[in-house]
Amino acid sequence: MSDLSNPVARPSGTVRVWDLPLRLFHWLLAATILIAFLSAEEESQLTPWHRTAGWVAALLIVFRVIWGLVGGEHARFTDFLKPHRIAHHLARLFSGHPERSVGHNALGGMAIVALLGMVVAIVYSGVTLRGDAGEGLHEALSNALLALVALHVIAVIAMSLLTRENLIIAFITGKKRADLHPGVTDARPPLPLAMPIAALVISGSAYGATRADPTAFTPGTHAPAAEVNAGDRDDD
Repeated sequence: MSDLSNPVARPSGTVRVWDLPLRLFHWLLAATILIAFLSAEEESQLTPWHRTAGWVAALLIVFRVIWGLVGGEHARFTDFLKPHRIAHHLARLFSGHPERSVGHNALGGMAIVALLGMVVAIVYSGVTLRGDAGEGLHEALSNALLALVALHVIAVIAMSLLTRENLIIAFITGKKRADLHPGVTDARPPLPLAMPIAALVISGSAYGATRADPTAFTPGTHAPAAEVNAGDRDDD
């Protein structure tokens, strides 16, 4: 994959920002969340995929955490987790002079953490909690995630208009206009062993998921982890 290498040549007038694995994660998570919501209703034709979508989302979160440590420059947590910059970002925004950011801005960085944390909470509640209370919490968290996603989309569109920079296209191509970011060079690529490390961790996590729930990645089966473990105890 060319995005993981360090090529000198690039299209004139652009600067490379987002690496390919990060972009794939972003759109795959969006698709997985959409499937999870569409499959939440019992009469939905996608219902058999609901539990599987949750486990896939969990693996994607694992990848994002690893990639936040070994991924490309602007994928790393150290690049965008800057809560001390939020006040400055908001001040520029409300003054009518929004600041363009090469990677995620400070507020966007905190939103990413909130979204990832919410997905983790939803997966955990779906796998471990039972009964009406558990289902109620799972649904409440899912609705909160939906609200966060809507806010995220609105914020991206608003910042695209205010900064006159199409952030959606940037996260598809991985590039931004160089004239809007003078003096900025291509982002540093992921670490040399980033992909093998990510693959190893994800493989281990997938194995762990199937140990906790043998039906995790088998659409159409419903064997909650708690019931599986109970069955194992009965056999002893």
